[in-house]
Amino acid sequence: MGRWQPDSRGRLQEAALALFAERGFDQTTAAEIAAQAGLTERTFFRHFADKREVLFGGSEVLKDRIVAGVAGAPKSNPPLDAVARGLDAAAGMLGEFRRDLASQRHTVIAANPELRERELAKVGDYAAAVATVLRRRGVGEPQATIAAEAGMTVLRVALERWAGGHDDRGLAVVMNDAMTQLRMVATDS
Repeated sequence: MGRWQPDSRGRLQEAALALFAERGFDQTTAAEIAAQAGLTERTFFRHFADKREVLFGGSEVLKDRIVAGVAGAPKSNPPLDAVARGLDAAAGMLGEFRRDLASQRHTVIAANPELRERELAKVGDYAAAVATVLRRRGVGEPQATIAAEAGMTVLRVALERWAGGHDDRGLAVVMNDAMTQLRMVATDS
């Protein structure tokens, strides 16, 4: 086995996404993913608790980046501008990943109701964390929750457009455009 080859985690992720796309998420085992990557099943479980974590393993880091971006926004920023700073941080992190892998991830999640539900729960968790930071910044309710939820909708829509192949621009540009669209909707009322 290739246990001394670098980037075991990345190889496992690529192998998993390829197998999920070929066979389906439910029909793919951790052992098959490890074999496809040239690694052992034990190595797989050193990197991931289960095969779902191949798709969702970085969610806590992403949440922390978004929250830090919101918290680090100038105090004079209105709530949506602070949320936009968090989305910029998210785009910086997620835009570093290969679009082809993001696209495969998007396709796998879209094809599996349980994974879609988990994805929505993760985005809901991000929104709750962002709303908490906004309240700490002095934003009242319901504005804090509305701004946080709207921002995470922007995140979800931008990622779907970028990873789904509907927009060839970079993720940061797609994210900023989606935020602009939100502001336009909010002022058109």
